[in-house]
Amino acid sequence: MQSANAIDALGALAQEHRLALFRLLVQAGQDGLSAGALAAALSVPNSSLSFHLAHLNRAGLIEQRRDGRSLIYSANYAAMNNLVGYLMENCCSGADCSPAATPMRERKSA
Repeated sequence: MQSANAIDALGALAQEHRLALFRLLVQAGQDGLSAGALAAALSVPNSSLSFHLAHLNRAGLIEQRRDGRSLIYSANYAAMNNLVGYLMENCCSGADCSPAATPMRERKSA
């Protein structure tokens, strides 16, 4: 992954609604969710939702497909894995850092 692509992806995720959308789509799996389901789940107006989905789509983090009259959105897992791989490249100078990779939620409660 090129640094410009990583910057685009991280910039797209650096907003509360877009991060919530992306996390929801990651949880939904390959089947994805319709725009209506996303709007209902996040209580985001359709106009705002379209703006945020377009931003994530331009960054390559999500994919869009048509199913009849509905637009279905799903996470682009390859792009997500490439971004995580780019961020973790040469992690800890080759040392085992898996304990330090504990999710923030778990670290805060410890």
